[in-house]
Amino acid sequence: MSPKCCKRGDGDDIADVNSIEIGPRRANNSQIGMQGVYLVAAELTGQEFIVSVTSRNARGADLLVTDQGCQRAWSVQVKATHQNRGFWLLGEDAKNIKSPTHVYVFVNLKGKERPAYYVVPSEFVAANVKEDRSKKSGKLFYYLNRTDAEPYLEKWNFFG
Repeated sequence: MSPKCCKRGDGDDIADVNSIEIGPRRANNSQIGMQGVYLVAAELTGQEFIVSVTSRNARGADLLVTDQGCQRAWSVQVKATHQNRGFWLLGEDAKNIKSPTHVYVFVNLKGKERPAYYVVPSEFVAANVKEDRSKKSGKLFYYLNRTDAEPYLEKWNFFG
């Protein structure tokens, strides 16, 4: 089942709903987002970083990450989708939240396959955020095209 959505002009749909179909059950955006957060935390932990999940209402950061010696620290914003879309939705603040130690990890969940992770510096995201207006609701929305993020596929070296 395809969610109700608006068109961006390039044939890709931007979801305008709070939940989406996944097989016989429904998963809402919050569940998909949390799955992405914990998968990114597991990836970073597997690379021997110390990772802490923030409270769900923390603005701008889903994870706080440090190296084993507590010499370097990063904040991480995770955006996940279960569909192989050509974009990720962002908040308006993505245009303004930028720091050499703040990074976005965009996650494309692929069912039982390994997800695709795009590790994108916040400065790049801020410079490449697109905006459009929903034809249905008139609401302004912000997004990053996957083609802009492609050079950052699996770029875990951002963390050193």
